[in-house]
Amino acid sequence: MRGAFIILFLGLSFLSSCSQNTFDSEKELVSFLKDSDNGFFKEKIINGTTISLMYRPIDLLVQQELGSSAENKQIDSLRNIYSNYFYFGLNLTKDGQELLSVIPQNNNEFGAMVNQLSFGMNKVIHLYSSRKDTLEMTDYVYPRMYGFSKSTAMLLVYPRDVKITSADNFTISIEDIGLKTGEVKFKFDTNILNEEPELKFD
Repeated sequence: MRGAFIILFLGLSFLSSCSQNTFDSEKELVSFLKDSDNGFFKEKIINGTTISLMYRPIDLLVQQELGSSAENKQIDSLRNIYSNYFYFGLNLTKDGQELLSVIPQNNNEFGAMVNQLSFGMNKVIHLYSSRKDTLEMTDYVYPRMYGFSKSTAMLLVYPRDVKITSADNFTISIEDIGLKTGEVKFKFDTNILNEEPELKFD
């Protein structure tokens, strides 16, 4: 009986490892992620403001850092570094434009929004598990696009903590930052963190 159980366990483990999605190119992976049916991408439109969140697997960051050169040693090293955290791409648009292009009505409002986006988003974005464990943001990256982009984009970085990865699901909530959206919540299944897709590096 014990031997049968071990064989069954190994068989299930093998099937699980084979089911992990591996993609030949960054384009294919991003297309998979943006398919809302797969659970990595969430989007809400409220009062003309579009807010979207997409989980960014480790290999996307590895690919961006490697560029066209990909040596096994570098790949393994970068995967080890990035695996300590998980990452979400946050995009916000108002009427199809970058926030700074359409929201501020004067210089004071413009300065306040620049300050909010550059230094204050960690205070208004919250992550908590289905067990109500909270996780503080490690950092976020907000590159100013100076009107050259149609959206306001940033990368959110969180520590890969077992109190989140062992829960059934987790929620990321975003307080209203003057966009008249109210608090916006996005719920994700934890399996996107534990079974994330990979890139096949040449």
